[in-house]
Amino acid sequence: MADDTTDTKSSNQMWGGRFASGPDAIMEEINASIGFDKKLFAQDIRGSIAHATMLAHQGIISAEDKDKIVHGLNTILSEIESGNFEFSRQLEDIHMNVEARLATLIGPAAGRLHTARSRNDQVALDFRLWVKEELQKTEQMLTGLIAAFLDRAEEHAESVMPGFTHLQTAQPVTFGHHCMAYVEMFGRDRSRVRHAIEHLDESPIGAAALAGTGYPIDRHMTAKALGFREPTRNSIDTVSDRDFAIEFLSIAAIAGMHLSRLAEEIVIWSTPQFGFVRLSDAFSTGSSIMPQKKNPDAAELVRAKTGRINGSLVALLTIMKGLPLAYSKDMQEDKEQVFDAAESLELAIAAMTGMVRDMTVNTARMKAVAGSGYSTATDLADWLVREAGLPFRDAHHVTGRAVALAESKGCDLAELPLSDLQAIHPDITDKVYDVLTVEASVASRKSFGGTAPSEVRRQIAFWRARN
Repeated sequence: MADDTTDTKSSNQMWGGRFASGPDAIMEEINASIGFDKKLFAQDIRGSIAHATMLAHQGIISAEDKDKIVHGLNTILSEIESGNFEFSRQLEDIHMNVEARLATLIGPAAGRLHTARSRNDQVALDFRLWVKEELQKTEQMLTGLIAAFLDRAEEHAESVMPGFTHLQTAQPVTFGHHCMAYVEMFGRDRSRVRHAIEHLDESPIGAAALAGTGYPIDRHMTAKALGFREPTRNSIDTVSDRDFAIEFLSIAAIAGMHLSRLAEEIVIWSTPQFGFVRLSDAFSTGSSIMPQKKNPDAAELVRAKTGRINGSLVALLTIMKGLPLAYSKDMQEDKEQVFDAAESLELAIAAMTGMVRDMTVNTARMKAVAGSGYSTATDLADWLVREAGLPFRDAHHVTGRAVALAESKGCDLAELPLSDLQAIHPDITDKVYDVLTVEASVASRKSFGGTAPSEVRRQIAFWRARN
């Protein structure tokens, strides 16, 4: 008994001032999820209305009780949306908060709502509905970002800029072609979103705790009412599956990586050393000490958001990797990761769409440096193959000598005298100068998917038709 009399005091000392009553308070703190899963209130109420309607249709509950339940649930929805609903931590989660309020509103009929279901399939339904809606929102936002790039690509189908490998000047391209590279990336992201919606388009409700139910429910009816293609086909997998959430995070991480690469280019391009683009004031900030500064903070923050999204993906993979079937309380930790990643992704796409539409492109600066680093050297090699009949490896060697000579003279390839070029190889004629300008280089790249303006416009037309 002595141990009993000192237990509470020692527990309080052990746990510190954060917890008022020792282990009980700690259990409440670790067990409650209402602080974050209240975000699922609309999905929870929508699922409950569909479930109650099905129960009445199947004769499992009376029509009178169903009407009371539906009316009560709609009342609760209005209370939450208007900010007049008091969430309770003691009731743990969104499901019990709604159910308790329903009992207050309509009395004993509220107890019939949980017939033939469990919180296990209920949360699986709520979360799946939320992720599906978020994926649909992401699809729309990616479509808007693609449209912004298509507009810029069309505007700059002929604007010459340097293309890079290893961040070193490689060959001239057009800014329109560069924009279309991101159209392809974000188009694949959108395709992944659409596939993910297809993968999760199955209704969990009716799987109950893990084994299904003995009540004569109609899962196809609830699936249809909730906008799902069909019900899930295995009750154990249904309550233990979080693949759909992991797939969302995977998609978000890949899209975030694409956004981060674009953000990095914008950061580089907006420096005075490059001067390719200028961000609008809406997506820039200044310095507290240096009045001349215009910082690309929005792009930098998009770049940083990717780290948060990646962390969420790794966290949920780690949470799920060791769980036996079926449901475990560990899975309560799934939602905050997805909610945070979704918010980060939405903000990043919106910010990037705004930057792409608003930024000023310095075409004169791009063109001025497009020929730097002997970017038309490959064009000279190709001309030697085409006009002088050299094998490409030989032409590559001859071109390398020409580049070395131009470098020693401090001039571009197009500025080398014909006599110097002929000293390197006698079959070079003055026609070679037709291919040594950046405009000629770009125009010649007419292979499917190439940077020639005509080909860029072909790809723009393709994407406009499918966007």
